[in-house]
Amino acid sequence: MSEDHVKNYDDVTMYGLTEEKEKELLLKQNELTFIWTNKDGHGLGVTMSYIWRKGRIWCTATSQRARMKALARDNRCSVVISSAGTDIDVSQSITFKGYAILHTDQETKDWFYPDFARHSNNPAPTPEQFVQFLDTEERIIIEVVPEKSIKFDGAIMRDMTNAAIAAGA
Repeated sequence: MSEDHVKNYDDVTMYGLTEEKEKELLLKQNELTFIWTNKDGHGLGVTMSYIWRKGRIWCTATSQRARMKALARDNRCSVVISSAGTDIDVSQSITFKGYAILHTDQETKDWFYPDFARHSNNPAPTPEQFVQFLDTEERIIIEVVPEKSIKFDGAIMRDMTNAAIAAGA
């Protein structure tokens, strides 16, 4: 550990998640912050339920939502996923920069709705009832294709800090 690191936390690149921890976070968490830009260029974000499948983020909203109109105009987006609310004991997060593909085809709906209903914050008594609620003409499925990521593992930061303190830094 460098002396510079002990004196400050400016360089957080050394606190990235391992591939195993990244996968655990993506599968344990079911909410993210979805970020897009409006036509004026302002960044906006909302909390959404999601599932991680096929190396991509999948979520859904209806066509009248502002984010859907914005994504149809400019498909660039970002998502932020944190370990908050999970049983992961130390803060972890992943931010993905990417682009959205909007799906309305039956083939995507057939696999997505049942999987999403089983693994998201389902407000219906059963996953099958939630699928019926989701499957409307206005609903669009968002596939976020990650292009770049920023990852953080608070456990590495904690361990390095404790080691620096023990070394008398």
